[in-house]
Amino acid sequence: MSRKPTIHLKRAYEAPEASDGRRILVERLWPRGITKEKAALDAWLKDVSPSPELRKWYAHDAGKWPEFQRRYRAELDANPAGVAAVREAVGPGPATFVFAAKDPVRNSATLLREYLLEG
Repeated sequence: MSRKPTIHLKRAYEAPEASDGRRILVERLWPRGITKEKAALDAWLKDVSPSPELRKWYAHDAGKWPEFQRRYRAELDANPAGVAAVREAVGPGPATFVFAAKDPVRNSATLLREYLLEG
């Protein structure tokens, strides 16, 4: 029985900490106003983030969250290479998915974390 990795979530605007482990940006677009040095990333895996079409459709509208989850999970199911790259980057953990969204609950990083821990 394999042990699930520890995956934390953190906004890109929060300071990096040693407890973050590997810091992985899981956004298609670079967070505004953040330098590479300040981000302190180990990886940027934009190919596993929601498609530009899905991201624009969702537009962080809380009312669209249930449908966004369904559509993003379908995109992840159709992207086994991207999901494998994330699993490899996370390793045994700990790791932190870095994201830019203002909502700490309804965002693609949260859903990606759930998706990985389920599978």
